[in-house]
Amino acid sequence: MSSGPLVCPSCASKFASEERFCPDCRMPLVFSAGTVAPLRVDDRHERARKIKPQLAEGRLVRVAGGRNQAEAEFIQGLLLEEGVPSLLRRSAGFDVPDFLAAGPRDVLVPESGALTAREVLLDAELVSPDRGPERVVAPGRLLAGMLAALAVGALVVWLATVALGH
Repeated sequence: MSSGPLVCPSCASKFASEERFCPDCRMPLVFSAGTVAPLRVDDRHERARKIKPQLAEGRLVRVAGGRNQAEAEFIQGLLLEEGVPSLLRRSAGFDVPDFLAAGPRDVLVPESGALTAREVLLDAELVSPDRGPERVVAPGRLLAGMLAALAVGALVVWLATVALGH
């Protein structure tokens, strides 16, 4: 490592060795190697630099939902500001062509970032504190339950016709 002054890789401002982040760009400071020219960072790289690696591990879990694409992207931006990566997925059961921004979206985050994401969403009052994680019913269980309810209904109707028939 160099013992020279620290610089921002984005705006090339110089800082004392006690500093760790640029107050303007929020970028981690690096040791200077002589003169530093400002780097051009595209939008994708800037977004990727915000992600905290410890919050990007595990399978994806649903933490929130947006009523449309714009609302879901707003939630995604809030999470990114806290270092939580996220992914948007069209919610099941809504028939709208993919190129339209209408329709509900699920916001998914890695398991390691779910707790942080929930805290961010609670602070922003986008989810209620008393509501736990949503339960997802397996399609087979749902079908079995519906068939059982139909059988009970048919039995009640049959018993009623037999009782009224005597």
